Amino acid sequence: MAWNDNDGRKRDPWANQGGEKGPPDLDDAFRKLQGQLKGMFGGGGGSGSAGGGKGFRISPMLILLLVGVLVVVWFAFGWYQVDAQERGVVFRFGKVQEATKGPGLNWNPPIVDKVEKVNITRVHSSQHQQDMLTEDENIVKVNLVVQYVVEDPISNLIHIRDPELSLEHATESALRHVVGSSNMDAVITEGRELLGDDVQARLQTYLDRYLTGIRVREVNIDSVGPPEEVQEAFDDVQKSKEDQIRTVNLANAHAEQVVPEARGEAAKIIESATAYRDQVIARAQGEADRFTKLLVEYQAAKRVTKDRLYITAMEEVLQSTPKVLVDVGSGNNLLLLPLDQLLRNSQIGGPLSLSGSITDTLGQGNLPRGQSGQR
Repeated sequence: MAWNDNDGRKRDPWANQGGEKGPPDLDDAFRKLQGQLKGMFGGGGGSGSAGGGKGFRISPMLILLLVGVLVVVWFAFGWYQVDAQERGVVFRFGKVQEATKGPGLNWNPPIVDKVEKVNITRVHSSQHQQDMLTEDENIVKVNLVVQYVVEDPISNLIHIRDPELSLEHATESALRHVVGSSNMDAVITEGRELLGDDVQARLQTYLDRYLTGIRVREVNIDSVGPPEEVQEAFDDVQKSKEDQIRTVNLANAHAEQVVPEARGEAAKIIESATAYRDQVIARAQGEADRFTKLLVEYQAAKRVTKDRLYITAMEEVLQSTPKVLVDVGSGNNLLLLPLDQLLRNSQIGGPLSLSGSITDTLGQGNLPRGQSGQR
């Protein structure tokens, strides 16, 4: 369709054709919206409007009201709450302020200040697993967990870009230095307890040097062992070492049991020999002293001493014999009583008879005084 008809008048190609409804008139809609806005702000129609009237005007009271509302909203957005376990770091136009905000309700001007909250009591955990090379050129797999807290929130925010990544790198560096200075047996067995302490001390030195504001609480060594490819062979070696240690311990225990017993038995024998020696010496000394005293007495009264020695000797001899010699009083005959035979007959069950025994004894003949008969 042409924009100009045959009579030279311009036609709108979007106008209604044949009674059909066309698109909306954008100019008319814009004029209506502009009139509504002017009515809201107290203005009349413009100089070019159809109705004429006053120009567009904003009321001063409305401006003050809008400014007051904006100030109240700006002031309200400046309040914030800091928990007991947190500290607030204030950035004013991007520059950090030295003092931190403590727990409680605080206010800072919005837009001008920006507050970052940092938790300083929460214990964070960082797990690290790495294959390390020991001093004796063996590979061990170490799995550890680092527990830490943020001690200095300002350093943690401004001096380090990524604290967790820096902590991971520092942990790996400290672990490589400690493991690389030890052999495999020390790391896996008896040196495992000291591994965590050494890593913690070196890791804290690195973190302080980097100004991370992190304080390491503890380094826990979860597992230390060889790679999976050599795990079976390593288990065999460890089992052999454990068997060796157990055998040595059993031998030491047996030695600790036998040696004291042998020492005690030797001490007992030595003490017994010493006591026997002292006893023999004392008895010999006593016999010598007794003989010396008897010699003096014998020299003073030979007959009495001789009879006394004879009687004492006979008492000692006859104490161990079961026979009894009885002096009949008249004559030179002695009566022999075989008490051992009498006691034996009583145990067998026979009657205890002294007459037969005495008769048998007397039948042997008369014995002179001072002599014993033989059965």
